[in-house]
Amino acid sequence: MDKAEIKIRECTTLEELAACVALQREVFALPEIEISPVRHFVVTRNAGGFTLGAYAGSELVGFVLSVPAFLRGEKAFYSHMTAVRAMFQGSGVGARLKWAQRERALALGVKSIKWTFEPVKARNAYFNLEKLGAIVTEYEENFYGVDYSTAPEFKIGLASDRLFAEWQLESAKVVALANGDSVIDSTEAEQTIDVAPNWSELMNTDPSAALAEQLRIRGEFQSAFANKLIGRGFVRDPNSPRYLLYEK
Repeated sequence: MDKAEIKIRECTTLEELAACVALQREVFALPEIEISPVRHFVVTRNAGGFTLGAYAGSELVGFVLSVPAFLRGEKAFYSHMTAVRAMFQGSGVGARLKWAQRERALALGVKSIKWTFEPVKARNAYFNLEKLGAIVTEYEENFYGVDYSTAPEFKIGLASDRLFAEWQLESAKVVALANGDSVIDSTEAEQTIDVAPNWSELMNTDPSAALAEQLRIRGEFQSAFANKLIGRGFVRDPNSPRYLLYEK
């Protein structure tokens, strides 16, 4: 199906929210105890949040869950989960869900959305910082507790480190990207932080090196943020992908 035929709309019924749970289970392959149940989606909606679904005809192929939050004392949303069915990944469905999430948040008077992602994954970093225009200023060590889910056979102590993406919905960069304009930042970065070109491959071939890589990235981000630097760019290079950090 052509991606133009994908329709984005809010999931409101119990059946629609149950489909989100099923898709979550399919996409993330988490232990059952870590799956967010229908109850979570229902409570979120009744607390002022929302779930947007991407539909190919009547089939749910993606969704994004937005939880009410506060950011520096202002109303915000916490984007708890974005999932896209495997065969639709890379087709722009995730981006359409995020931009629809922005539109809905602004309509509700909310100007910031926050979420987490794995610092080591170049593809996610590029999407968040360059395609959406989010920034990063916070690194959380072992956010969910030690996580072996990416390579359970290795048991090397890989922690669930996360960067917090902050999406300032009315920033100049985000507005330009929302309008389909390209954004080129000519300012020289104060610091860069390299990541592995292919994290999954590194995990599978050399788990000890992956652990060392995670610890290096953790230390560099913690030092950069202690110095008040802001991550607001990412270079997608096949050999040396890297974050770009600036003083402001």
